[in-house]
Amino acid sequence: MTVTVAQLRERGNAHFQAGDHAAALAAYTEALSLCDAGPERAVLHRNRAACYLKLEDYTKAEADASKAIEADGRDVKALFRRSQALQRLGRLDQAVTDLQRCLSLEPKNKAFQEALRALGSSMHEKMKTMSCTDSKVEQMFQILLDLKENDVDKKQKAAQNLIVLAREEAGAEKIFQSDGVRLLTQLLDTAKADLMLAALRTLVGLCSGHRSRTTAILAELGAPRLSAVLGVEHEQVSLAACNLLHVMFDSLKEGLQKDFRGKEDAVDLKLLIKHLLELLALEGASAHGRDNALNLLIKVVPRKSPKETNNSLSLWVIDQGLKKILEVGSTVSGSPGSLPVTENSRMSASVLLSKLYDDLKCDAERENFHQLCKDYVRSWFEGQDLAGKLRAIQTVSCLLQGPSDAGNRVLELEGIMDSVLSLCASVREAHQLVAVEALIHAADKAKRASFITANGVSLLKEIYKHSERDSIRIRALVGLCKLGSAGGTDFSMKQFAEGSTLKLAKQCRKWLCNEAMDVGTRRWAVEGLAYLTFDADVKEEFVEDKAALQAMFQLARSEDRSVLYAVASTLVNCTNSYDHEEPDPQMLELAKYAKQHIPEQHPKDKPDFVKRRVRKLLTAGVVSALACMVKSENPALTNSCRELISRVFLALVEEAEDRGGVVAQGGGKALIPLSLEGTEVGQTKAAQALAKITITSNPEMAFPGERIYEVVRPLVSLLHLQRTGLENFEGLMALTNLAGISERLRQKILKEKAVPMIEGYMFEEHELIRLAATECMCNMAMSREVQELFLAEGSDRLKLMVLYSGEEDEKLRRAASGTLAMLTALHPPICKRIPQVTVHWLEILQALLLSTSAELQHRGAVVVMNMVAAGRDVAEQLMASEVLEILSVLAKDKEKPRVAQAAKESLAQAVAYGLIQPNPEHA
Repeated sequence: MTVTVAQLRERGNAHFQAGDHAAALAAYTEALSLCDAGPERAVLHRNRAACYLKLEDYTKAEADASKAIEADGRDVKALFRRSQALQRLGRLDQAVTDLQRCLSLEPKNKAFQEALRALGSSMHEKMKTMSCTDSKVEQMFQILLDLKENDVDKKQKAAQNLIVLAREEAGAEKIFQSDGVRLLTQLLDTAKADLMLAALRTLVGLCSGHRSRTTAILAELGAPRLSAVLGVEHEQVSLAACNLLHVMFDSLKEGLQKDFRGKEDAVDLKLLIKHLLELLALEGASAHGRDNALNLLIKVVPRKSPKETNNSLSLWVIDQGLKKILEVGSTVSGSPGSLPVTENSRMSASVLLSKLYDDLKCDAERENFHQLCKDYVRSWFEGQDLAGKLRAIQTVSCLLQGPSDAGNRVLELEGIMDSVLSLCASVREAHQLVAVEALIHAADKAKRASFITANGVSLLKEIYKHSERDSIRIRALVGLCKLGSAGGTDFSMKQFAEGSTLKLAKQCRKWLCNEAMDVGTRRWAVEGLAYLTFDADVKEEFVEDKAALQAMFQLARSEDRSVLYAVASTLVNCTNSYDHEEPDPQMLELAKYAKQHIPEQHPKDKPDFVKRRVRKLLTAGVVSALACMVKSENPALTNSCRELISRVFLALVEEAEDRGGVVAQGGGKALIPLSLEGTEVGQTKAAQALAKITITSNPEMAFPGERIYEVVRPLVSLLHLQRTGLENFEGLMALTNLAGISERLRQKILKEKAVPMIEGYMFEEHELIRLAATECMCNMAMSREVQELFLAEGSDRLKLMVLYSGEEDEKLRRAASGTLAMLTALHPPICKRIPQVTVHWLEILQALLLSTSAELQHRGAVVVMNMVAAGRDVAEQLMASEVLEILSVLAKDKEKPRVAQAAKESLAQAVAYGLIQPNPEHA
């Protein structure tokens, strides 16, 4: 059917009156697309301005109101709405002009008079604040830039005041307007750490969420200066510069998304990224600066979601800077002319390469990536001396740790594998380290390199037995661990002789506890345990070794964040929180008949053993270590790593009695970010852990303050159809608890669009899920919006609730009748609808009143009491049935005072209507 402009406008008006401003906006916008008449368009623009005001999009509200005013300069509604938008945008002088125009057109309008008075007061206050701020800004800069000022405390106070002032919009704008950027540049150029920190932190305030100021500041400071500050030796200054650049990227990207300046913002972004890429290969840049540049590129270049179709920034970075990223990844520490790097640099380079590779959308783009990597490795390998070959092999290691497809491709280049094997026997420790590490990374990634799996064990055993250096032996041991764990948890697929894995694990634990070793070397001991703990005997010995557990947790908290994945993997193995399905008995028989291999579970991987291991980990302090790992901002905390941590947390909260301890040690707080970011599996596991905590704990204590509202979204995600029945059930149970706490929480659940999903599960075949959904709806029914849903035309919600009140399942009857009792009490119009939804309503109410359960009787009595109170017509139908006789009996029941009281009130109301005669016994 064709919809007219007038109909769309009326529809928009109805939505606006009902408070659905987004729907109203959509209706007015559609009407505008069909409308050509000038006056009609002006009205629609004016109406849209009202919608934008309600939706707090003041820029668009001003634009629409202005279009209405262009058509009719005397349109007071449009003028008033524009004044409101201008006021919110901080343009008070223009807002006053519009209000004065409104008053000139309608001098007696009290709303306009009051608005002008209030605005005048706001302007006066702002002028007073600004004049005060003016002197403050000037004074602070004078103190900071005065070379003769020696009072350190005075300078620190001035710097702190400037930073605080910049965090407020009025203060930030004042600093900006008062030639602040030039003065802040002078502070940066002093090369004094405290002044540079003050300048950088103030600039963060100026750029946060403000694209135009960011653009102006970038033009004033210049990308080369910012890049140079990022590369300084002072760690705190470099980190502050990294934070500033991140804020700048966010502001410029926001401009791109909103289509402000489009191409100009894209140019600014690329200019900043170009200088970051150049910093990676700059010899004079500090190691921390290089890490910060890598971290920034990881955060701002790849797409945040596959739903974003534009990956042009990643393609541009690969084209312009892949070789520069590989320069960091190929660096051999300690070699002549090598770039300054930290323990984390190569891991960060691997993560960035992996994210760029994952951001590619087609085979042609991936093939280009592979070719660039091959060209880079060849440039160091072919016709080069030993130092060049080492760089090539180090590049292979970096790629195998990141985009392993690319690593496998370069590993197959002629001569690479031979060089790795020959250098494993080198007498120089640095050369041997590079080669052994490459062999280790290739051991579980290079599927085509059959030589490694066929001969790797003997080669690594030789190095492990005969090397005099622990740094080499520990790496060789990890290689053995990788090759020895090929069978995973399959007890029948042992790679080593009986007891060999226990010996290797014992050596790993010994090195792990040796504090005389450097952190980087001890990290390899955890890598070994990550593979060896597939064996249940190793798990059992490891959780008994308190010193080894504490040493591993201490490493997880150290600055070498590259250990995170290994720690998380080890804990997943110890808690058996990896995915494992019980094999189908029929398939097992078929496999035996066909003489196929059948995986076997280790006896010590049975539930009782796992439960004991979890308890020992909890006692050792695993929760605080995991919480510390989650706080890490390092690229080593990849989505895969987050998923492993989520799996461990889910295992830790499996038993209800352990959940309080997990929350007390920071587990509840750590689970929230895990449930909102990462792989889908990881988010689901974390959400399920949150649900378990919410079901058995007091949610207000487990998630204090505002944190309780952050839990809602993860719990709602458990209701999606692709989740398992257990996840659905636990999500519903947890939401039931939250919905019973406060109206604000119920509103949050409504906002997350959970109600339709809850309703869907009320039709579920599984009785526990159906019951949980009904109980959840019972608590949600305390909200007015939900009550209205039960009266919606064409809805069977009320009918379902009445029918469920008559089901055989007592728990379901209790939940449904409880919902009815609440609905009829809070929203009386529902009482009159009940007789219309099903012909069985009377017999269902009678069955409730006659139930042997006092709880069901009470709920039935309350429903009847509410229905009688709602109106004479409904009361008459009730009194004309057997309900009258039942109520008369219940009113005399002294053993059930609550039921008797409800029955008495129903009868008293019926008397008041004149439907029955008063009975002295019920008085």
